[in-house]
Amino acid sequence: MIETLTNPVNLALLGFVAANFLVAMSGAFFKPGAWYKDLRKPSWVPPNWLFGPVWMVLYGMNAFAGWLVWQKVGFEALAVVVYLLQLAFNAFWSAAFFGLRNMRLALYDAGLLWLAVAANIAVFAQFDTRAALLLVPYLCWSALAFTLNYRMVQLNPAATRQAEA
Repeated sequence: MIETLTNPVNLALLGFVAANFLVAMSGAFFKPGAWYKDLRKPSWVPPNWLFGPVWMVLYGMNAFAGWLVWQKVGFEALAVVVYLLQLAFNAFWSAAFFGLRNMRLALYDAGLLWLAVAANIAVFAQFDTRAALLLVPYLCWSALAFTLNYRMVQLNPAATRQAEA
């Protein structure tokens, strides 16, 4: 059992899962709360209960994609930089939107996140098509998040100005 756990391949997978778990903790630390509840939202906003399960699946797919590429190229510089960049933008969004209550800053971050995930797909596609395809739902969800964030900025100009003051 110990040999299985200490196998470098299994440790690497555990490392990718742990990295994504740490990013997910940003969402657990910076929660929506009453401020978010009182904001105007578009009619098409997904229900609150959906966000947790969707992100859990996306983080799992992201971890697995990273691990697949790692198996082929190890910690090849560009693949690692782009992967860590999209994780950083992902972690910062909750802090910007819910922690700082700065929807415009979160919007910029969401745009950068989408670009980083798109770049991640392009880089991963060079090494493993499956890994790149695993990130496509993440890209789609990030596009939805950007669009939702943009619409919330439009619907809540007073809250946006207050956060930027």
